[in-house]
Amino acid sequence: MDLARRDVILSAAALSLASSTRGLAAPDRPLGYAIVGLGNYGLGRIIPEFANCRHSRLAAVVSGDPAKAAKVAADHRLPPGSIYGYRDFDRIRDNPAVDIVYVCLPNAMHAEYTIRAARAGKHVLCEKPMAVSVAEAEAMSAACREADRQLMIGYRCHFEPYNLEAMRLAKSGAAGKIRYVRSEHGFTAGDPTMWRLKRALSGGGSLMDMGIYSLQAARYMTGEEPIAVTARESTDRRDPRFAEVEDMIDWTLEFPSGAIGSCQSSYSANHNHILLMGDKGRIELEPATGYSGQQLWVGNGRERAVTPPPGPGRTQFAAQLDHMAECARTGRTPIVSGEEGLRDMRIIEAIYRSAREGRTIRLDGRA
Repeated sequence: MDLARRDVILSAAALSLASSTRGLAAPDRPLGYAIVGLGNYGLGRIIPEFANCRHSRLAAVVSGDPAKAAKVAADHRLPPGSIYGYRDFDRIRDNPAVDIVYVCLPNAMHAEYTIRAARAGKHVLCEKPMAVSVAEAEAMSAACREADRQLMIGYRCHFEPYNLEAMRLAKSGAAGKIRYVRSEHGFTAGDPTMWRLKRALSGGGSLMDMGIYSLQAARYMTGEEPIAVTARESTDRRDPRFAEVEDMIDWTLEFPSGAIGSCQSSYSANHNHILLMGDKGRIELEPATGYSGQQLWVGNGRERAVTPPPGPGRTQFAAQLDHMAECARTGRTPIVSGEEGLRDMRIIEAIYRSAREGRTIRLDGRA
């Protein structure tokens, strides 16, 4: 991951949006989003964030529940023509108010609605994980490329002030030469019927959900791409929550510099922590990647807390939405593009393979 490129793009995203010749809205109109999926995240987290945006607005909703969709549209003063179901979703191509589609659906539905949105001529912001397989992620990237549409993955931590400051500190050498990164994320899953615990919808267990944060952190804190992975899984199959998916998975990443990443995800414990150790000190975040409440320390322990400068938006969610709008308008590649999501999917498949086969998997093409 090119952190220097990230710095340039984030600076540009904070500037006023430039006009473009890509057939989008006039420069003074916020770009319109269609939110696909009115579950807890789409309805409860993303839609309220448009109030914090400068360059984005809610333009349409897509849901399998017509009554819910109608109520949300009415609450946000959207016209009747801004409501879509999954069967008639492709009609969205005829709605000029929609510039971007945000896919907030279960993982197994990401590929279908990203591809359909691109073919309808819309840019796409897709929630993480990008897909449930490398093949799906490649198909999504190809569809957006063929349609000349932008594809961004919902890695919100790249817009969160504490994580951005931790990246900057790591890159600046605040901890010295990076030797080790520990990143662990998880929560205690309660309801065995939740879609995250159904393989057909989730594509996997904690790795496909909380493990994304651990993997991303290891990559953005080191600024390197791993060359090998060794993983192991620990799941109690007698627990009805884990009849179909894994609970805890632990993996070690080897980086070209010699640094080691030690990562974990789970659905049976609450943890949210990033620790970077260098030869001159440490950088630590806990909680690290939550919706709020982050704390950051730098030094030899927790004696020096750091308050970061403001992020690129009023909230990490608003900054993410506005960044995608800026990229859609200008043609600039998102800092967390489809290619970034595809890289993670390749590593995730290697993690699962390593745990299954009980051996180290090379990621650099070496035997």
